[in-house]
Amino acid sequence: MKAVIYARYSSDSQREESIEGQLRECTAFAEKNGITILSHYIDRAFSAKTDNRPEFQRMIKDSNKKLFDVVLVWKLDRFARNRYDSARYKALLKKNGVKVVSATEIISEGAEGIILESVLEGYAEYYSADLSEKVIRGMTDNALKCKYNGGTLPVGYVINSEQQFEIDPPKAALVLEAYKLYDSGYTMTEICTWLNEQGLKNAMSKPMTRNSVERLLKNRRYIGEYQYRETIVPNGIPQIVPTDLFDRVQEKIAKNKKAPARHKAEDDYLLTTKLFCGHCGAMMCGESGTSHTQDVYHYYKCVARKRKKNNCKKKTVKKLWIENLVINEAMKLIMSDERIEAIVSQTMDMLSRENTNLPMYEKQLRDINNGIQNMLNAIQQGILTKSTKERLEALEAQRDEVEILIARESLERPKPSAEFIRFWLLKFRMLDISKKEHRKRLIDTFINAVFLFDDKVVITFNYKDGNKTIELSELKGSDIELTGAPYKDNPQWRYSLLGVIFVDCDANGEEQGTKLPTPSATKEKNKYNFS
Repeated sequence: MKAVIYARYSSDSQREESIEGQLRECTAFAEKNGITILSHYIDRAFSAKTDNRPEFQRMIKDSNKKLFDVVLVWKLDRFARNRYDSARYKALLKKNGVKVVSATEIISEGAEGIILESVLEGYAEYYSADLSEKVIRGMTDNALKCKYNGGTLPVGYVINSEQQFEIDPPKAALVLEAYKLYDSGYTMTEICTWLNEQGLKNAMSKPMTRNSVERLLKNRRYIGEYQYRETIVPNGIPQIVPTDLFDRVQEKIAKNKKAPARHKAEDDYLLTTKLFCGHCGAMMCGESGTSHTQDVYHYYKCVARKRKKNNCKKKTVKKLWIENLVINEAMKLIMSDERIEAIVSQTMDMLSRENTNLPMYEKQLRDINNGIQNMLNAIQQGILTKSTKERLEALEAQRDEVEILIARESLERPKPSAEFIRFWLLKFRMLDISKKEHRKRLIDTFINAVFLFDDKVVITFNYKDGNKTIELSELKGSDIELTGAPYKDNPQWRYSLLGVIFVDCDANGEEQGTKLPTPSATKEKNKYNFS
């Protein structure tokens, strides 16, 4: 029989050593009963009261492959502590020809075994529920006395010998100052930098991060409020932050959360890390500007030109234009049946080259099966000697060994079928390219790099020989470039230098007025590369 071992420990007072013990006893049981272990599935710090366990779910899914006959557990409560989950998943495994076996609980195969297994599972669920009730009851009693109930201790507090909260003066002063700084207009990032400069560590004794600063600024314990589940005790612990200051900070946090971001979101620029300047090879990054009419402009700009590291003259390109161009080419790719088949073929070839063991084992198995068939043909023809019998037994033993190797390799390094890869690729045809998340998924999956020149765009796809060059002269109404970068004061306007007079134009090129020449006209021309 072939088996896999499922081991698990909960987060309550159990450690990695318990996994080693479970594996050791399960392995000993398997050796004693002539069972071959193929693989291990281990969930660390996951309760069996729920089926939301990643390795457990992977094991159930792998049972569909019919590569193993037994799921071996140390005790049945490792598999589940919920009778419904236990019955449900045992039925799924049974459908796939797999049985759950306990290495330490002797359960017979007959009718009495069914009763014993039900009793053990019911007791496991009872034990779990009873323990939970006792723990909650004890912690609620502690909460009513405002005692420390475990968990992460807020920065600025220490616990005395009676399990009561006390103020840690040096750290509490920094906490109070952090609230004052945020109230005065500092950002969380700036406060985080300042706290790290002061040497303050978070509750895990690591440098402060923006997230830890946000948690610090929202923690109601700093106004003396003790809370455990539904138990809330005002003034239950020493207060560090005045209540009025705390309330002002919460209002500002809520207001800033709804306010527009101070900086552009990198996720909005779908070609970030994929778009490169065709002139100098530098990456092109996303930028934006807001006009006096509050219109926002988004575009990509060569990083080298932006930082003035070379003499690159690559002009900016409108974000939506280049992204739409790339999206449309990606959609053309997946709409082509010929391209899809090429990608499937290349993927299967790559998987075969990456996993050299499985094809080798499969060839060995074919050769062994041919040898066994030849021996059986010889026996049918009346050729039966001592050496014939020994050879047949040796071949059958080799077949068993190779089948075990194939099963292990298939579990550890599963190889998807060509039909599955084709199905997965064809699902991209259903994407709605008007949705940002669908556009991002399309680009991340199929686009390797985009090189932007003044006269062409070269797109490199994520498959062999997947390059395409698009001549911009072939595109109708090409809108590749902005005339200079958006002006900081009035980014909607575009400027051209006619003699010594600036002509203000709107986004459609309509003249809006003129400006008198200024002493800095030449400087402005050079700064914005006016034509």
